[in-house]
Amino acid sequence: MIVSKSIAGGIRLVVAMCCWMALYAPPGLAQVTTEILYLVHQRPRPPTLSNLNTPPADDGLQGARLGIEDNATTGRFLKQSYALREVIVPPEGDFLAQAKQALAEKSAAFIVANAPADDLLALADLPETKDALIFNAGAPDTRLRQIDCRANLLHTLPSRAMLADALMQFLVKKRWTKIMLIEGPRADDKAFGQALRKSAEKFRASITAEKSWSLKADMRRNAAAEVPSLTQDAEYDVVLVSDEAGDFGQYILYNTWLPRPVAGSQGLMPVGWHRAVEQWGAVQLQNRFREVAKRDMRARDYAAWAAVRSVGEAVTRQSTADVQKLAAYIKGPEFKLALFKGRALDYRAWNGQLRQPIPLVHSGALVALAPLEGFLHQTSDLDTLGIDGPETKCRPN
Repeated sequence: MIVSKSIAGGIRLVVAMCCWMALYAPPGLAQVTTEILYLVHQRPRPPTLSNLNTPPADDGLQGARLGIEDNATTGRFLKQSYALREVIVPPEGDFLAQAKQALAEKSAAFIVANAPADDLLALADLPETKDALIFNAGAPDTRLRQIDCRANLLHTLPSRAMLADALMQFLVKKRWTKIMLIEGPRADDKAFGQALRKSAEKFRASITAEKSWSLKADMRRNAAAEVPSLTQDAEYDVVLVSDEAGDFGQYILYNTWLPRPVAGSQGLMPVGWHRAVEQWGAVQLQNRFREVAKRDMRARDYAAWAAVRSVGEAVTRQSTADVQKLAAYIKGPEFKLALFKGRALDYRAWNGQLRQPIPLVHSGALVALAPLEGFLHQTSDLDTLGIDGPETKCRPN
């Protein structure tokens, strides 16, 4: 059997780590058992023209499962064990009722939640979760990091503000500062559109034209006729699309009146994670995930994995399952986590958001990783993405 150098190197690294932990683990360690509750409220997919980008039913869940495996690999040498309890609520199900039932059966100190913003807030406000630590691995809503933040809530999924800022840095770097914005009709489209507007103002780009998508024609047949008409009455360097459901945005590419790049929710996309990320050791994460899930890792998978790994890293460093001690450590300045993005990452003290670089990708390649060179910050350039400390409106209860 022929083994590639990269795979062989990864095997040697894992073996070396295991040997190190076996030789140098402190003697007399007490057994530490940590259970993580994974709660998901599956989202109904709105009707769209294309079925090519339908999210898998286990989006996020497979990331949490891989995180448990990774925690267990380290933990077995330190007398630390991990378990994942899964509660899957279908779109029509009562998320809060099933969450309460799960917590009544067995309390949970650590919860990874993949649910819409309102469900997440209701969960965080339960008396049963007052002393728990909840990781948001499914809701990009910026308001959860602002006026609707909670003291027991951390965020491993990037906010829409972070995604918009990452993209805007790239456009400004390219000097594509005259922007046409095409916004879809759904609430999520409007939320991302607003994030793009705020980011354009922040980085001094100019939205020269705005279009609301209201066309009812079948774009699979009529894009070449309809899109030029929609985009012909303005000057612009780039077209930004806000279409989170993937209804129409893919039909904007190559059909604009002016020959211009398309970015946003389609085209050049800012994402929390993507299969095109292969640097910084990410290939081994991608391969391990594919082996477990039989598909590519997505942004919510990555966010759930990062949440579970945050707990594992804290338990490893602190050798305790006490949620108060672990929560204080995770939120504190000493906590650092390696997550295959070229940086040691931590959580923002003012709103619980995981600082992280944002990949800018198209379907087949990584184009750039934000923050980009030249965008400076007094403490960390990662805080040029999203809500910075002086901007925060977070006053957690």
